[in-house]
Amino acid sequence: MNLRVVLVEPLYQGNVGSVTRAMKNFGFSDLVLVNPCKLEGEARAMSSHARDVLEGAVHVSSLSQAIEDVSIVIGTSGITGTKFDEHIRVPAYTPRELKERLAGVSGNVAVIFGREDHGFTNDELKMCDMITSIPTSDIYPVMNLSHAVTLILYELSSVEAWENPLADAFDIKLLYEHLDELLENIDYPVHKKEKTSLMLKRIFGRACLLPREVQTLRGIIRKIERKLPDE
Repeated sequence: MNLRVVLVEPLYQGNVGSVTRAMKNFGFSDLVLVNPCKLEGEARAMSSHARDVLEGAVHVSSLSQAIEDVSIVIGTSGITGTKFDEHIRVPAYTPRELKERLAGVSGNVAVIFGREDHGFTNDELKMCDMITSIPTSDIYPVMNLSHAVTLILYELSSVEAWENPLADAFDIKLLYEHLDELLENIDYPVHKKEKTSLMLKRIFGRACLLPREVQTLRGIIRKIERKLPDE
């Protein structure tokens, strides 16, 4: 499994060290840090025997850089949808349901974790193809970063053998751009376009599209566009 763990602007070096230890516990090593805090003695101490994962982490300045070569981006959230942003945080799968969704496919997948104090921005959540949320008590639903990483990696470490390759990240990006172009060409209501675009991204994201499926979808869109009346 080509699974990448992405930490977005982690605040505490001890958490980063603990995350690397959890990654090594379950056999993962691809770690990308977006604008992390300073990683010094505490991070090294908490990483224990996972120092190689800590030292091998890639540092980038934006989330888009961290996921540019990824076919499926999975966002984590301790808060599920509200009436104000439910289209951004739904549907939210449990880690076990997420494992079932990913069974049988291969490719580059990223699980991204937000800031310890306020998680993700809405724009960052819109970059995600799927959302996962760990069921917790309503009294205190937000987990420690390293604990959340550990639970999710525990589930994903036992995903069934991956055989069907996911579509390439670049081709999926072209599909989403093509869908946005189609919405424009059919004069889709402007006030609905952003939510609809995100909804389509989530639908196809959880479908775990294969290369042939992406090409077929783009072929259908081209056929539709040819049938549209000329302006």
